Amino acid sequence: LTGVDPKTIPLDDKKTMSLFTSTKALGVEPEQIGSKTGSFGIPEFGTKFVRGMLEETKPTTFAELIKISGLSHGTDVWLGNARDLIINNVVPFKDVIGCRDDIMVKLIETGLPPQNAFKIMEAVRKGRGLSPENEALMIKFGVPEWYIDCCKKIKYLFPKAHATAYVIMALRIAWFKFYKPLYFYSGFFSKRSDFFEVDTLQGGFDSIKARVEELEKKYGNYDDTGDDDDSNQSVKEDSGGGSAVKEKRLLNVLRVALEMVSRGYSFIGVDINKSDAVNFKIEG
Repeated sequence: LTGVDPKTIPLDDKKTMSLFTSTKALGVEPEQIGSKTGSFGIPEFGTKFVRGMLEETKPTTFAELIKISGLSHGTDVWLGNARDLIINNVVPFKDVIGCRDDIMVKLIETGLPPQNAFKIMEAVRKGRGLSPENEALMIKFGVPEWYIDCCKKIKYLFPKAHATAYVIMALRIAWFKFYKPLYFYSGFFSKRSDFFEVDTLQGGFDSIKARVEELEKKYGNYDDTGDDDDSNQSVKEDSGGGSAVKEKRLLNVLRVALEMVSRGYSFIGVDINKSDAVNFKIEG
């Protein structure tokens, strides 16, 4: 729609990067949208869980976003592990294990033979922990105790190449969110055209915020993943029935709608002569 080739979008744009740590670039206050970050609607970075990670780590580089992607997709890597090290100031964010590749690279840098470093990485990323022999080898080469403890806790680690692909996609979409906002929002809502309420959207900020608060009160800490397949799976497993499924998906849509109207944009009513059957169109 915009004619912009995604491959030409810079991955180090400061305004785009700032959306992962602040709402300032969007021109809205955190209280308006219920989030300290501007990452609503950005794949992999819009959920409450990951937004919490963003708030605590405050990433400013492409590499740090990759680490967060790895941490958010791993098992027993962030909660009860890396997060504790960061908030207790044991080590800086840049040093914690995020992706499986981090282990092999770190151990080779420490002096371990590459073959041993690879085998330890493979064991840890599969949740097998450390054998007494491997732990002894790591101690011999001066690997810190906290690092060894981390390896023992991990049950699954995400590959860095996969995390990188996710972050490239996220940054490109975040770029559109900042520089081409109406195209971003129209695309977001068009993809979720089964989950919206015309009257609520047309009512503007107060109407949308009231509905968001109503649904959040009803469903507590429910947090849509933002990904269609995963979201469908999570709500299908709920026992609330069809209406609960739709309302939970609707909540995610309304959070993004609240952000949109807070930025000064609005929803126009359905016009039988202009409106599309499925897609949200841009006027003006």
